[in-house]
Amino acid sequence: MSIEPSSYLTFNCGKTMNNRFMLAPLTNQQSHEDGKLSDDEYHWLTMRAKGGFGLTMTCASHVQEIGKGFSGQLGIFSDGHIEGHKKLASQIKSFESLAVVQLHHAGMRSPFEVIKTKAVCPSDSEKHNARALLLEEVEQLKEDFISAAVRAQKCGYDGVEVHGAHGYILTQFLSSKINQRTDKYGGSLENRARLLFDIVKGIREQCGSEFLLGVRLSPERFGMKLSEMKDVSQTLINDYNIDFLDLSLWDCFKTPEELPESKQSLLEHILELDYKNVKLTVAGNIRTGANVHRILNAGVDFATIGRSAILHHDFPKRVIEDSNFEPIKNPVTEDYLQNEGLSKTFINYMRRWEGFVK
Repeated sequence: MSIEPSSYLTFNCGKTMNNRFMLAPLTNQQSHEDGKLSDDEYHWLTMRAKGGFGLTMTCASHVQEIGKGFSGQLGIFSDGHIEGHKKLASQIKSFESLAVVQLHHAGMRSPFEVIKTKAVCPSDSEKHNARALLLEEVEQLKEDFISAAVRAQKCGYDGVEVHGAHGYILTQFLSSKINQRTDKYGGSLENRARLLFDIVKGIREQCGSEFLLGVRLSPERFGMKLSEMKDVSQTLINDYNIDFLDLSLWDCFKTPEELPESKQSLLEHILELDYKNVKLTVAGNIRTGANVHRILNAGVDFATIGRSAILHHDFPKRVIEDSNFEPIKNPVTEDYLQNEGLSKTFINYMRRWEGFVK
């Protein structure tokens, strides 16, 4: 049965998306160095909500000052951030888009020049100039993720997504390659996943059953194994009362790195899980109307859009009107991107993507 991108989607918690499009949590470096919301970031995000995204997610927002991953990152580690987040959540929701914060900690990927101290990690990493967290610091990290979710709820957000992907701190705990701990947070997959599971459990307990709760994982790269991530995903679905799972696949249509001889795509492997009532979204090379229809028809509940959302603030509306919609070809001019709601800072950041900006 084909799913129309314009159709409604209701989560276990009772919240409803008015279509099948989520704005990917995109690094943009536009906020203030103390983590407070800037006008530029507010404009960029609210323009996407206005453009028709059924769920508008912030960039990765750090839950501890030492967990900052990049300059100009939006924070949610302090009550000093509440005013900006209240304004942002209210405006996103005014366009009938679900407002969600992504909770983040960069761990060993926090650059020294950004945090001005040694980064923290599950285990010492000379390569990343990072030190191992003490056991009590791991417990504090758990509490700070949960506190950030409570803060987000106070600000009026519909929900949060816990960022366990892309080599950041929760990925570092999950990875048998990076995590060399010998306490209850290291060793077996059960132990390595303990911090993630405890955070999710704590958020649900503190924020209640009507708060939207998702988890982002990446099944490959950064020391991740597809087989282990499938186990973690199934446990989250079975035991932790999440509303959605957000899997960052880099390219939904490629073959898994772990199984190069596989006749199944990475997406097909992911779809083998028993999702029960948990909704699935995926990101990775979903750029056109045809791509959106393809993944929805494969069994994914909603599409997470990154690159095409930067190019077209109203990408959802365009695809709903024209199922064959294709985004403008890169490179695009600075003026074009400014008209699409990107500040000069964000445009300069986009120069890192080869061939994106003229």
